[in-house]
Amino acid sequence: MALDVAEQQLYDHTLEVCRSQLAPLVEGAAHGELNRPVVRAMGEAGLIARLFPTSVGGVHDGEVSAIDLCLLREALAIENTSVETALAMQGLGSYPILQSGRPEVVERWMPRVCDGSVIPAFAMTEPSAGSDAAAMKLRADKADGGYRLSGTKIWISNAPDADVYTVFARTSDDGSRGITAFCVPGDSPGLSGRALDMLSPHPIGELTFDGVFVGDAEVLGEVGAGFKVAMRTLDLFRPSVGSFAVGMAQAALDAAIGYTSTREAFGAPLADMQAVAHRLADMAVAVHTARLAVHEAARAYDRRAERAATGATPENLTILSSMAKACATEAAQRVVDDALQLHGAVGLEVGHRMEQLYRDVRAPRIYEGATEVQRTIIARSLYRR
Repeated sequence: MALDVAEQQLYDHTLEVCRSQLAPLVEGAAHGELNRPVVRAMGEAGLIARLFPTSVGGVHDGEVSAIDLCLLREALAIENTSVETALAMQGLGSYPILQSGRPEVVERWMPRVCDGSVIPAFAMTEPSAGSDAAAMKLRADKADGGYRLSGTKIWISNAPDADVYTVFARTSDDGSRGITAFCVPGDSPGLSGRALDMLSPHPIGELTFDGVFVGDAEVLGEVGAGFKVAMRTLDLFRPSVGSFAVGMAQAALDAAIGYTSTREAFGAPLADMQAVAHRLADMAVAVHTARLAVHEAARAYDRRAERAATGATPENLTILSSMAKACATEAAQRVVDDALQLHGAVGLEVGHRMEQLYRDVRAPRIYEGATEVQRTIIARSLYRR
């Protein structure tokens, strides 16, 4: 489905802002480190505001459009993956606060997330609880006026230097129904962490909770309903992981077209070789197909309220999101690998655009539900039909 005029303008504007204002702030910075100047610049440019409603300094009357989120993430990924993940983490880490926080908690954090002066994080994964979130062990024990959190979170984006964390902890042993979400300031006594050296364009770390006190007012949503809080956020952001992958794949395809058009071998440009041209054609088909899957899932998410109001049969957003993420992330891995092959040794030089893409494209196949988990979700739906 083609973009409308406003969507195309958003896409083009984001590309230009990233190219002229944001990407230069990443040059020379260590890969995978928290880059506050980039986040502040995105706030000043109004890009972060595209994620949020007007009530907290954003631009939307209600919830963010999922297709807008996908367009933002794809456009930024084409130009710079570090900038893209910085924007994505502003949304992922704070949406549970926006959607489920008490008014005073929302007022304390969300306007500053929106303007880029506060950096949030989404803390769910644990050493023994990744895709199986119901297996988490971090405890939240009831105390006078609140809870005390004890345990470990690992592979948390923006940790250990985020200003505020959405933390999911166990308040009872009742499986997924025993999980509660909390808003935890990054400077809370008893909270410590360390950075992890990962293949990622954004910072990732480990957090240790040593009896960290969190007041009753910092509970996000209802006690025991933390899994629902998480899913409300992931249902919105999971298709856009696919758009991040599509952006990287498009960047790799563009680079491969440019390189093979000028690089000569055996007296002619590489592009004149049928094997090269056909590989590029297959790459283009893969990028286009993945983009369509992502956009279908995003538009289905945006239609959900309209369909509910008209009594239309609801679309299965979970299945569409799983298909989009699996399709796009797997396709991006293949496209980037093919583009690197066409570049040859030059693409392996540290700092080369292809080397960066090859390094950054791998993680999205794992986080926010590994491909194998998405396939399981899809397969189960086939049998339910």
